[in-house]
Amino acid sequence: MPAQTPPAGGPALPVSVQDGVATLTIRNPAKRNAMTPDMWRRMPAVLERLAADPSVRALVLTGEGGTFCAGADISALREGDEESRGLAVAAEEALAAFPRPTLAAVRGHCVGGGCQLAVACDLRFAAEGALFGITPAKLGIVYGASSTRRLVSLVGPATAKYLLFSGELIDAERALRTGLADEVHPEGELDGRVAAFARLLVSRSQLTQAAAKEFANGAGSGPVQAERVAHWEERARESGERAEGVAAFLERRSPVFTWPLTDG
Repeated sequence: MPAQTPPAGGPALPVSVQDGVATLTIRNPAKRNAMTPDMWRRMPAVLERLAADPSVRALVLTGEGGTFCAGADISALREGDEESRGLAVAAEEALAAFPRPTLAAVRGHCVGGGCQLAVACDLRFAAEGALFGITPAKLGIVYGASSTRRLVSLVGPATAKYLLFSGELIDAERALRTGLADEVHPEGELDGRVAAFARLLVSRSQLTQAAAKEFANGAGSGPVQAERVAHWEERARESGERAEGVAAFLERRSPVFTWPLTDG
C-alpha cells in the first residue's frame, strides 16, 4: 500500500508503509488530535485495507506532533447523541482485531478515546512526559462493557477502577508500573525505539505472532479452543516456518519467514 497523505490542516488519519511497518497517525492539530466522528467512522476501513495488504507485517499507531490523542471531540458528544460512542467502540474493536502486531507510540496526552485506542493495541511505548487517563466520569458517560473488560484485562480491576472512577490522569511511570505502558523512554529516544522494535517484529514469524495474538486475546474455551489449536497446528505444518527457523539457528543466520506471503 502506498503512503497516503491527505491535505494538510484538517482532521485526518494519514497512513504510510515502509519496510513492512504501517504507521497510522491521528491528526487533528486544532484539538490536540481529538477524534472526530468522521475519524472514528473511517478508522475500521483504514485498518481493513492495511490488514489486506500482505506487505504490512506490523502497525504503529501514533499522534501527530507532541500529543497522542486528547480523546473524542467533545463537541460531538451532545446529550442523547450515541453515534460517536458507537463509532468509537467499532474503531477500538477493529484495532484490537487487527491480525498483525500493533504498537501505540504515545507522547503527550493519551486521554479518553485516545487511551481507549492505545489499550486496543498489543503494546504501548511511551515518552517520559506522557499522561494517560480515561475520563467518562467527568462527562457522565457509561464506558462500554467491552472497553472496560479490555482495560481490566490489561491493568487489573483496581487500576481500571481508579482510572474509570476518578477520571484522573496518571504519568508514564505509573502507567508502566500498572501495565498500561510496556516501555517508557526519553522523549528524544521514543521514535528510534519504536522503529527498532517494529523492525524486530517484521523479522519474526507471522505464524507465531498470529497464533499468539489469538490465544492471548482469548480463543474461546472447550471445543472452540481445541478447534483453534488444531487450526494453528495445521498451519504450522503447512507453512515451513519451523523448518526455516531451525535451519537458520543451526546455520547461524537470520531466518527468512514468509508465511502468509506465500501461503495465501
